[in-house]
Amino acid sequence: MAKALEHITQPDISLYINGEFVGSEAGQTFENYNPYTNEKINAIAEGRKDDINKAVAAAREAFDHGPWRTMKLTERMAYIYRIADLIDEEVEKIAYLESLDTGLPIKQTRAMVSRASENFRFYARMVESRLIGEAYQVDEHFINYTINVPAGVAGLITPWNAPFMLETWKVAPALATGNTVVLKPAEFSPLSANLLAEVIDKAGLPKGVFNVVHGYGETAGDALVKHPDVQLISFTGETTTGSTIIKNSADTLKACSMELGGKSPILVFDDADFDRALDATVWGIFSFNGERCTANSRLFIQEGMKDRFIAALKERVANVRIGDPLDDTTEVGPLIHKEHYDKVVSYLQIAQDEGAEVLTREIPEEFKKGNFVAPTMIVNVENSMRIAQEEIFGPVLSVMTFRDEAEAIKLANDIDYGLAGYVWTNDIKRGHRVAQQIEAGMLWVNAQNVRDLRTPFGGSKASGIGREGGHYGFEFYTEKKIIHVSIADHPIQQFGKQ
Repeated sequence: MAKALEHITQPDISLYINGEFVGSEAGQTFENYNPYTNEKINAIAEGRKDDINKAVAAAREAFDHGPWRTMKLTERMAYIYRIADLIDEEVEKIAYLESLDTGLPIKQTRAMVSRASENFRFYARMVESRLIGEAYQVDEHFINYTINVPAGVAGLITPWNAPFMLETWKVAPALATGNTVVLKPAEFSPLSANLLAEVIDKAGLPKGVFNVVHGYGETAGDALVKHPDVQLISFTGETTTGSTIIKNSADTLKACSMELGGKSPILVFDDADFDRALDATVWGIFSFNGERCTANSRLFIQEGMKDRFIAALKERVANVRIGDPLDDTTEVGPLIHKEHYDKVVSYLQIAQDEGAEVLTREIPEEFKKGNFVAPTMIVNVENSMRIAQEEIFGPVLSVMTFRDEAEAIKLANDIDYGLAGYVWTNDIKRGHRVAQQIEAGMLWVNAQNVRDLRTPFGGSKASGIGREGGHYGFEFYTEKKIIHVSIADHPIQQFGKQ
């Protein structure tokens, strides 16, 4: 099916504002490129401040005066389930567009799209079962209770590394809890965001409830962040950008949820299940083309296993299949954009300059027109080197060793980031001890990055602020209101009474 779609010309993309597909106010566009060929795919309407203003005005009107916030829960959830069903009908097309746009292997994008429809169903179920209040009785005088109300207009700024899945990860809870949305997708990956707009349009949501403004972060994103009628900003992306967004949100006192960069450690102890730890290490850094916030980009091997594990790792890395992202056998495709490719390649030179050894391979001639970086491991690395401290966001693994548990924990924590971590050991007591001492928001013990949607997602330190996922997202997407009700004539002081 993907190959059958390959030669279909992609139409140019418009903005989606107030239930209509429209051009930008300035009439400007930007070009979208295929990372496998570096050829133009199509032109994208470039939204700027005026377009953000239009989209926010539509979302504000829909929130204040439209039916979305006030409609019966069963009716709103019917829309959410309808969106999920429509995504399922388009799985192959969305997976193809995602692969075409990002260079992610089609086998992986199919799994991502399946997760996307489940995001909507999951949050519908979560709102139905877990968006609940509490009641507090005060003797015979009061009953006090809490309710959760939608916050308002949610500004959602999404990344390019798994765009459709991560767009739905934010859009689903925002809509399900009764907010209206302005989505600013990453400019490198506009295709699936446009298809999400088409799906939601087909689902028949009231006008203005969902809006998409394509454009650059410095213009469209900045205007969304600073807009006084936007109550929430949820951002996934690079740490420096996240810091700027928080600063620019301060004047209008927006709530911010920040899922930022990562440089996550994987610790492999001598007693670990060798084959499973090896599988997890390779998958965790080379899936998603290495463009993954939770990638285990820093490998720490206990010294007793070092030689055997590194030898096996070299063999596996050398055999990871690179190629056409639309080929079902491809395991690593091209990086998203030439700009990002240049950044990743620059770190290979930095590694050599720092005295590390870069183990990579030549890209076949047939693939050199694309943004390919071969699966790479770097050995003789010190944890203080830039390649071990800075987020490369590509198929590049830094390999280091440790002597004992205490040193493993120290090395894992000696970094600004704190998103995820992975511990491999057959001593389950040690697994718990180490996981509890690693400074990160999410830890896996004897497991690869398998997500449970009910659990909180997010990081600490330079990896973010706040948690989304499960009912934890309700703290961000809703306001909690307390209502005090007198059920008896409680004493009231009588000031001024003669």
